[in-house]
Amino acid sequence: MRTTFLPFALPDTDQREIDEVVSTIRSGWLTTGPRTREFEQAFAAYVGAKHAIAVNSCTAAMHLALDAIGLTADDEVITTPYTFAATAEVVRYFQARPVLVDICPDDFNIDVRLLEAAITPRTRAIIPVHIAGLPADLDAIYALAARHGLHVIEDAAHAFPSRYKGRAIGMTPAHGPAAAVCFSFYATKTLTTGEGGMLCTNDDQIAERSRMMALHGISKDAWKRYTAEGSWYYEIVAPGYKYNMTDIAASMGLAQLQKAEQMWQRRTAIAQRYNRAFQGNTALQIPHDDAGAQHAWHLYMLRLNEEQLRLNRGQLIERLKAAQIGVSVHFIPLHLHPYYRERYDYAPTDFPVAYHEFQREVSLPIYSKMSDDDVDYVIATILEVIEECRV
Repeated sequence: MRTTFLPFALPDTDQREIDEVVSTIRSGWLTTGPRTREFEQAFAAYVGAKHAIAVNSCTAAMHLALDAIGLTADDEVITTPYTFAATAEVVRYFQARPVLVDICPDDFNIDVRLLEAAITPRTRAIIPVHIAGLPADLDAIYALAARHGLHVIEDAAHAFPSRYKGRAIGMTPAHGPAAAVCFSFYATKTLTTGEGGMLCTNDDQIAERSRMMALHGISKDAWKRYTAEGSWYYEIVAPGYKYNMTDIAASMGLAQLQKAEQMWQRRTAIAQRYNRAFQGNTALQIPHDDAGAQHAWHLYMLRLNEEQLRLNRGQLIERLKAAQIGVSVHFIPLHLHPYYRERYDYAPTDFPVAYHEFQREVSLPIYSKMSDDDVDYVIATILEVIEECRV
């Protein structure tokens, strides 16, 4: 038994982040400025995007992307019920309707076989979610969007540094519908700035509108007003938002970006250790992986085959908590939450796959600062509980 609690998630920070942040503080420029621009350029180069706009959250990035495509009240946006609240709430910001499509039972991603039936004359966009860091079926999604004249806004909050058929998530197709990819740099993510996000796009119009709206709808680079080459004069061309990233956060992001490959390799190694330990155990189902993709392993989503056990998911969580192991659940499907359930009159079984898989999923600790001993302890504890409670 551990004597200290093993957290579910921890950021991987060291002296590099400290040095970058201290350097920024000493420069005297704290808010959006040269370090933010440097981070945008470095991130765009890393994922192969033409434009990258740094903002204060993935929620902000998705909101800006929907604004840039001109979403209005009573429009519809298709997404999945198996996601965090932000994916649908940004649609509601416009008084538009999030139309939910069930997930695939193997990988938790949106079931593209159900997409076409959800399209109506009011549909404007599709928001696929790359759940846990495993890319959705983008070729099928973009092809469908192109046929119907829809936009694609990828919720890539989990998906850095994921790859789909050789291309990085963040690099939208050169031809096809106007698209944006939105990342999260929240404290638990695979790359963190504490709080933060990035909107990536190859579409010039989406980039120009999003950059302007991210800082109050000011027509030109507002931060340059306080530089030697800047001007006091500016114009408000639209009622924008306060979504800009600070240079302090961006400097942390630059340090994180330098070790992104190293952090991903460690997460992958942990996932492989879990897979080897749980593979073949009939009471457990390991996460789906795709040989044609690169999984970011933001989450390790284990599932229980409860018919073989004398405990359920909630009881397993309590047993792990008692053993000093932090775990979580991803996610409570949107249609089960009071707001969406009451507004759209959803029943739990309206999205049967999402409902079923949610009830047996538990997310294990997986982060690059975990030691091998930490991983072994999680494995040993789970296997002990499973064998003790097997039918």
